Parts: sequence; structure tokens; C-alpha cells
Amino acid sequence: MTLQQLRYIVAIDRYRSFARAAAELDVTQPTLSALLVKLEEELGVRLFERNNKSVRPTAIGETVVRRAEAVLNSVAGIEETVAEQKGAVCGTLSVGVGPTIAPYLMPRFIKKYTDGYPNVKMTVKEMNGREIAESLRLGKIDVGIAVSGLSAAEIEEIPLYSEPFHVYISKDCLLKLPVFNPADLVHEKMWIMKESQCMRESAFSFCKSRSIGRHIYEAGSIETLIRIVDINGGFTIIPEMHLPFLTPEQRENVRPIEGDFVSRRSVSIYIRKDFIRRRILQSVVQTLLTFIPRKMIYPSLQV
Repeated sequence: MTLQQLRYIVAIDRYRSFARAAAELDVTQPTLSALLVKLEEELGVRLFERNNKSVRPTAIGETVVRRAEAVLNSVAGIEETVAEQKGAVCGTLSVGVGPTIAPYLMPRFIKKYTDGYPNVKMTVKEMNGREIAESLRLGKIDVGIAVSGLSAAEIEEIPLYSEPFHVYISKDCLLKLPVFNPADLVHEKMWIMKESQCMRESAFSFCKSRSIGRHIYEAGSIETLIRIVDINGGFTIIPEMHLPFLTPEQRENVRPIEGDFVSRRSVSIYIRKDFIRRRILQSVVQTLLTFIPRKMIYPSLQV
């Protein structure tokens, strides 16, 4: 039995498909099937039940796969320990980040991380929360950054920061108030982007108010929403990290929302629960903390 064979059966289990596992492992499907048969013959047990529609581990196969994952994690742990003893952060790092978070974090993160850790080969992919959870489960990415609240048995959530929203209102809006409370936000056109502005933990949710506002448009970016408001009137909500992107003239159209607790979004880092490259994880967190406003960072991460 080899480490390569263990990697193969773990991949088959994760993808439940010979074709997808073979593509991920960069081998042909017949090669993968033949290696599985060889391992089953060596062990004297059938590890997977397969037919034309599905591949599923047998009872003993499930046990073997879990043990294989533990062995592979131990091997990775040895490599990580050696790297730590050498004082090095190296290897590969794949990050998945939500598209409504990426504009505010990734430009500075990429610059600071590549400068600080030149021996790490990093890739960054934008994906929604569901895709991040699935990619973590399948081992396609190492770290996810998304709005808090993703739930999956295999995933660990590390709260990163909590960011307030503000109202961005058009110049000619009839509702010119110095401070808004949630009840004020239903009287005129409300332009909204679902992915970033649905706040699971808030007492008030802009998503719940869709049927109350006269017009709701689900745009693809905060920048699009702002341009829509500038031209069409009404209002939208924007995260605080977007404020530096506004022109001085646009900044005059920003208003706070009364009751800080009701208008925030929380952002978390996600990893697999069996992720053991703690030095890599620490490097990601420390880099993010160098530029995220301190007042937003969760107390557990502040030193």
C-alpha cells in the first residue's frame, strides 16, 4: 500500500465519481480504476460499490478511507513540522473568497501576502458561499473567506470581522434624514444586492423588505448599485469598507443607520476541520489583520 493509493481512494470518496476524481488527480479513468482494483485485491476487501450512476464506499471502505485521510494528514503534518523548524512558510495555498468581499480584501491581501511569503504559491478564486463550502469539502481550496454562517459538518468557522452597513442615498431623495433607522428604509426605491446585503444575524434584514419597497433591483456589485442610485434616485446600502471608493461628492450621500447591531455583516475564515497546516493559516490571518480596520476585527483575533 502506498501514499499514492491512499490519495486515490480519498479522492474517489470525495467526488463519488471516477471521472471527476481522475481529472482532479490528473490520471486517466482506466488507470484510477485499475489501481483501485489492485488495492482491493491487496487488502482482500471491496472498498467501493460502483455502477453506471454512482460510486459509494462499502462499510469497510468507509473505515479505510477515514484511516487513509488520517495517514495523509499525518504526513502533511510532518512536512509542516519540518517547515516550521526551518522557520519557513512554503508550499501551495488556494483561497476561495466571496465576490462581495473580494474587492475590499484581495487587492491588499495579494500584495502583502506575496511580498511577505514569497515561497508560497498562491491562487485566489472568487466563489459564492455554497461553492466555498463544497470546495473545502473536496479539498479544492485550503481556506475560504465568506459571510459568516456557512454550516457544514466538515468545516470549521473562524470569525474574522464584523462590518457595519451605511445608507447611500441619491441627491434628490425626498427622505433626507441625518440618520436612518430600519423603518425609514421602506418609503422609496430600494436597490439591493442579495449576496452581500442579506444579513442572517440582523434584527432587521433588507432582504425581508423586498416586498415593501416600490422597486428592488438585484445588482451584481456595490459599484453598480451606487451608479443606479446616482442616476435613478432612491437608496441602497453599502458596507463600510466601500466608503474609501466613493468620491468626495458621493460621500455626502452616505448616512449611518441607527442601531449598530441591526445593520452589520460578519465575515469569517473557513477551513476543513482536519486542516493541519496551521502555519499557513496563521500567515493568512496575520496578513489580513494588517489592514482590516481594528474596530471591525473580532476580539478573539486582536492581540
